[in-house]
Amino acid sequence: MSTSSPVTIELRGVTKVYGRQIVLTDASVSIVRGELVVVIGRSGSGKSTLLRLIGGLETPDRGSVLIDGSDVAALSETQRARLRRATLGFVFQFFNLIPTLTAAENVELPLALNGVGRHEARRRGIELLEELDVAACADRLPDEISGGEQQRVAIARALVHEPKLVLADERRAAAGKRR
Repeated sequence: MSTSSPVTIELRGVTKVYGRQIVLTDASVSIVRGELVVVIGRSGSGKSTLLRLIGGLETPDRGSVLIDGSDVAALSETQRARLRRATLGFVFQFFNLIPTLTAAENVELPLALNGVGRHEARRRGIELLEELDVAACADRLPDEISGGEQQRVAIARALVHEPKLVLADERRAAAGKRR
């Protein structure tokens, strides 16, 4: 991503439809680097869809989603996956922790996907789990820890590779800050 452009995210006339249900209509917004944006709305109003579009997990039916000037929909699936791995951190609404991986392994996963060595990934993962006060959960599976602990593990996973952009589809996660 280029650092010369002041705009990190730009939606231009974005529309998303699922079957007969129009979820977003002609949505446009510019979000400048360093800006904290909170999207508020009732359940079903398109907040999660908006985040999935920004993150390249979905493509708009009309309009464009640009990250530092690059149209996310114009990228191949492989390019979108690289963008997500290198640039984005996600905290999903239902955390999406992998049930067969320990808390530490869930946090280390983005680093492994980015080619960070196993020992370095473990060190960074444990450091972040400690910072978020869930290091005691490191060797436990997601179903063996509380919902709040799962949430902090998900936040650690989103932050561990130091992404340029964090998308948090969880109202409490958006308020969480690294110490």
